[in-house]
Amino acid sequence: IEFIESYYFNKKELTRFSSSVGKYVGFTEQGVRNAAAWNKDPSILSTMKAQKEGYCLHNIQIWYNNM
Repeated sequence: IEFIESYYFNKKELTRFSSSVGKYVGFTEQGVRNAAAWNKDPSILSTMKAQKEGYCLHNIQIWYNNM
């Protein structure tokens, strides 16, 4: 299971957090700046890393039971 959160503007992906990478990655000039700022803040990174357990793993059994 992988948690991914992406930010888009005008149909272009600016920045993405992936739980398998463990940090933000920027795809545009603005996205790279945002990713660098967010990656410097340990509280933001720890919050995003916890989303895999708090969101994905919590809901996966519910999703499988409803399929």
